[in-house]
Amino acid sequence: MATIRKTITLTEQQDQWIKAQIEGGDFTNDSEYIRDLVRRDQEQNAKFRALKTAIQEGLDSGISHKTVGDVWKEAEARHQAKHG
Repeated sequence: MATIRKTITLTEQQDQWIKAQIEGGDFTNDSEYIRDLVRRDQEQNAKFRALKTAIQEGLDSGISHKTVGDVWKEAEARHQAKHG
């Protein structure tokens, strides 16, 4: 995968924070730390978009005539099917 060089400006406090993460052994350099932040942000946004889509699908599906108990049983059955 190709890489692109970026220049960023940080506050002294932010720089010290990154250095502390590196000194703690979690990362080997600044770039590794920043890439990790970007990956986590991408994952979080993907989860948010999926949740937003699910909410919209629920709203679009209209009003259900199922009871709370019916919905709960269906959810438990789906969970059991996925997780054994």
